Amino acid sequence: MYQIDFKHPIRVFFVGIGGISMSGLAQILASEGFTVSGSDRSESPATRELEASGIKVMIGQRAENITDDIDLAVFTAAIHPDNPEYIAVHEKGIPSLSRAELLGQLMRNYRLPVAVSGTHGKTTTTSMLSEILLAADVDPTLSIGGNLPDIGGNVRIGNSSFFVAEACEYTNSFLHMFPGIGIILNIEEDHLDFFKDLDDIRHSFRRFARLIPADGALVINAGIENYEEIARDLPCETITFSLEPGADYYPSDIVCDEWGHPSFTLHSPARFGGESRISLHVPGMHNIGNALAAVAAADRLGISRSAAVKGLAAFSGTDRRFQYKGVKNGFTIIDDYAHHPTEIKATLSAAKSCPHDRIICVFQPHTYSRTKSLLDGFARALSLADIVILADIYAARETDTLGVSSQTLQEEIRKLGHNCLYFPTFSEIENYLLANCRKNDLVITMGAGNVDEIGKNLLS
Repeated sequence: MYQIDFKHPIRVFFVGIGGISMSGLAQILASEGFTVSGSDRSESPATRELEASGIKVMIGQRAENITDDIDLAVFTAAIHPDNPEYIAVHEKGIPSLSRAELLGQLMRNYRLPVAVSGTHGKTTTTSMLSEILLAADVDPTLSIGGNLPDIGGNVRIGNSSFFVAEACEYTNSFLHMFPGIGIILNIEEDHLDFFKDLDDIRHSFRRFARLIPADGALVINAGIENYEEIARDLPCETITFSLEPGADYYPSDIVCDEWGHPSFTLHSPARFGGESRISLHVPGMHNIGNALAAVAAADRLGISRSAAVKGLAAFSGTDRRFQYKGVKNGFTIIDDYAHHPTEIKATLSAAKSCPHDRIICVFQPHTYSRTKSLLDGFARALSLADIVILADIYAARETDTLGVSSQTLQEEIRKLGHNCLYFPTFSEIENYLLANCRKNDLVITMGAGNVDEIGKNLLS
């Protein structure tokens, strides 16, 4: 694998530079003195922001974009071997790294790196820990999988030893990381277009945990079935958290305000501060677990508990995570990134704590493989809403439908005796909502694709 020498900056070209992680990495390299450029299929807010910062971005991916003066190319997982820039890079013999490989090398450049992994909750937990470090005024570098309002985007370039990044398990990309502290929030079936089964997924998380050095720490959810198997015989310290007593970090005395924002007493080992009262401004029990993991990592980094309390109180969510969008004709519109049955269940459970007459969930399934492999789970989780409206499946990286469609999911939901509608276009969904939503209804657009456009269109 090509190794970057950060003491000798070079010319780096990002293929797919507009991606949320790629754009952040491009900005970090540019701040380190590298000459950065890149391409993307279409213009976006991310590409415009990059250009405003002085990074050259070419719209459209063509072989001629790959010039002889490029020293290194970086690819996202979405770039396939038939991409003209991919072909040109290899024909010219230009060294290349994947996005994950570059992120791993960046992580090695910091003395206190934290990698946040798990099937769900990575972006929220990374953001919570980021807010804690900002409250502690330690000037961290941050790479987040969503936009955090307090840093004005998804990346913050600091000037200290602290570096926090998400670590995604898809295609085993997190195995390229070099974490000083690794967080494992949960382990469930997902990405079954890559992993064989849950055992295969657990094996990868075990390999991730083994990346942590002896002087580091693994922060792991004790609610993971047989979590000891993941943590067994590691050279590093293991710190556990759970919503139930018995772990190193756990909550008690939980109360929620009218919007489902919880406050709780946090219990932790005496050496890390013991008990503290924590107040969150994001809803749902699942976010208590995310907060426990963030505090545990912050404690291990030597951050004061007062900064943790202050940072968590300041955190009001990231884009597309139970994000309030506005009110139309008396009904409230929320947008959420949930695209796995567990995430859907957590989001809809949190919604039930909010003021509402009916919960109307507009769900856009994400990828055919995920929809097919988790079909029953999707049907049961979505049934927590009063009305379910399905959009077409967002194909993302896939081309084979695998014989599954949104109508397939609609049939499963109806078998459970639940009200479910399907519309093939966003405009039909928008027209239905305008005609049928009532005052005090709570409409949640949900999915990892472009379903958030529905809320934008309604409010515009």
